[in-house]
Amino acid sequence: MAANQARVWQQSYNTEYTAPKEKQKVIIRKKSWITKGEKVLYSFVGIFLLVAGAYMVSFSSSIDTLNRELQSLEQTVQTQKVTNEALVFEIKDLSRPERITQYAKDHGLTLQNAEVRQASSFNN
Repeated sequence: MAANQARVWQQSYNTEYTAPKEKQKVIIRKKSWITKGEKVLYSFVGIFLLVAGAYMVSFSSSIDTLNRELQSLEQTVQTQKVTNEALVFEIKDLSRPERITQYAKDHGLTLQNAEVRQASSFNN
């Protein structure tokens, strides 16, 4: 009897499950090696690095511009110092008493027993 039941069960199993089944589409999701959260973090870090790099380049450029302006001003100051020294030397040369008396004699002025002294200015 057990063999008979096994045959009945086998026949019923074959008739029920051997009928053609409809094909179902199986959706296979590929797992990415980077998650969405990691992508967001990486993009924030990348944007931050780009902004920081742009800021550093801008800051370096402004410092370079200031240094160039400073060197230009220092060169202008040095040139002005040289010009001032030349003018001071020229003032000393032109204010010599001998030169003044010679200039006065050339223009018809006469000195009457007087000594020519160099006038100095007092800063009050």
